[in-house]
Amino acid sequence: MREIKKILVLGLGTMGNGIAHVAAQGGYQVVAYDVKQEFIERGLNTIRANLSRGLKKGKITEKEIEEIMSRISGTTNLEEAAKDADFVIEAVYENLQVKIDLFDKLNKMLPEDVIFASNTSSISISLLAGSSGRAERFIGMHFFNPVPVMRLVEIIRGVLTSDETYQITKMVAEKMGKETIVAKDSPGFVVNRILVPMLNEAVFAYSEGLASAEDIDKGMVLGTNMPIGPLALLDLIGLDTALMVSDMFHEQFQDSKYRVPPLLRQMVASGLLGRKSGRGFYTYDS
Repeated sequence: MREIKKILVLGLGTMGNGIAHVAAQGGYQVVAYDVKQEFIERGLNTIRANLSRGLKKGKITEKEIEEIMSRISGTTNLEEAAKDADFVIEAVYENLQVKIDLFDKLNKMLPEDVIFASNTSSISISLLAGSSGRAERFIGMHFFNPVPVMRLVEIIRGVLTSDETYQITKMVAEKMGKETIVAKDSPGFVVNRILVPMLNEAVFAYSEGLASAEDIDKGMVLGTNMPIGPLALLDLIGLDTALMVSDMFHEQFQDSKYRVPPLLRQMVASGLLGRKSGRGFYTYDS
């Protein structure tokens, strides 16, 4: 069994910087790859800012923050990023071809015992594994946003994923401070399969004038003990991301419960994407 010391994180966006954060916090050396230096700098700044919130609350010291940050580096050179990596976690844009191309390049760079994990929320793990050149060493590792806060990681086994690959992945997640569940390779896995229809129904309720956005969210928070209401959650996820996932589920399941609310499509077309654009169901300070 390969000892995991250095983790390569592909993509340093919203999910990638969170994964790099918890990996470094768990004691791993982390190298992050992204296509532009500005993306790397933004991701590293986000990690530091998130750690600093813990400093204000007395949960972490300045020395600990510097130790964590010292374990993270970033580069736009994939070959440089891959050097000496023991485990790969992909967190790039939810585009099948982009992911396949990355894994194909890495398969030629890394030893055959290095595990490839994908943070995809909607693409088949078996499909990615079949294109990776190492189907037995390929697995799904689905984190939740915001990664430093959310305790769950869904582990998804492809058809050929080995038991050893699963055990190593589970160990890595636990060292990052996460709890895991195992899901079959099916669209949406466990959480998103259940979550997406609920989020869409909240949009339908709002578009029909059933209640205000504030009251819909307040009702779900107080009535079901959700930590955040569904419309606020959509703003956090990004309405464009939610639309893409809903469309994909509707196509793959051919089930009307995954139908997309027309309002959601209209808001995305209008650039109302939630927090990332400053306005969605709510308005946010820049």
